[in-house]
Amino acid sequence: MPADSISTDPISTDPDALVVFVTAPDTEVAAALARAVVEEGLAACGNLVPGLRSIYRWQGEICDEAEVLILFKTRAERFEALRDRIEALHPYDCPEVIALPVVGGSAAYLQWIAENTA
Repeated sequence: MPADSISTDPISTDPDALVVFVTAPDTEVAAALARAVVEEGLAACGNLVPGLRSIYRWQGEICDEAEVLILFKTRAERFEALRDRIEALHPYDCPEVIALPVVGGSAAYLQWIAENTA
């Protein structure tokens, strides 16, 4: 991001910004999901975090699986469309899609999220 196009306020709050957690079975699926929703303007970015190990109950069984975590940055007004698109593209029957509000952060970065999820 060019520094001259962004606010110089170092810290900001933005009740509209969200971080959305999504898990995927492998890096290829995670990258495909991230690329699709970023290209569609539903998220400003998706960070892939490999090496996740998830232990959970599914259909009465305890599962222990390797997964990849995707951290999406978006705005609240884009969340429904982001969630719906992830659910449509995701191979899981019940994909994890959890949104958390951003309570503060770099003003420049929060502005960048807003500009890239229009």
